[in-house]
Amino acid sequence: MRRFVLPTGSPRRIVLALQAALVVVLLAGLALRNTSVVVNATFSLAVTLLPALLARDFGVHFDPWLVLWITLAALLHSLGMVGVYESVWWWDHLTHAFSAALVTAIGYAIVVAVDRHSETVHLPRAFLWLFVFLLTVAVGVVWETMEFLTRELARVAGMRPVLIVYGVEDTILDLVFDCVGALLAAVLLHLGGGRSLVDRLRA
Repeated sequence: MRRFVLPTGSPRRIVLALQAALVVVLLAGLALRNTSVVVNATFSLAVTLLPALLARDFGVHFDPWLVLWITLAALLHSLGMVGVYESVWWWDHLTHAFSAALVTAIGYAIVVAVDRHSETVHLPRAFLWLFVFLLTVAVGVVWETMEFLTRELARVAGMRPVLIVYGVEDTILDLVFDCVGALLAAVLLHLGGGRSLVDRLRA
């Protein structure tokens, strides 16, 4: 059976289309005078430009599909801020699982790269997966804490919160889906995706 291979330029074209969608979300936020949408879309767009900046200034090249993953995660979050979080009950769970899987992939690539190129650092394979999983959970806890603090600061300042917090139950569910995304990514990386990811995430 002939194996189907996507063209090399496909990820780049898709990334450009997703970035264009982020610009549309940003413009919609400006038109609606919604500070939350504008701030989140601006931040998300900036995140999608980081891989290109790192490649240009530091010679660090990301796998094209990892860049696509980053951009899609940013777009899903920004779309949620336009009202999708309120109208689609599972959207928040999707974005958290998707983003957590992304954090796991990037964390895995960085940790393995350090392990390979450092003579003083050696991580047993079993500990590596545990470390990356716990790292993802820690990032999720930091994010939830930041959401809560920004909401409280916005209340004190009499401003509309940039990040939305729906309550303790929602926070717990966010962390649960962070764990789900981390586990899924770990399994996929273990099945072979991690090797090419680390080989291409290089200086």
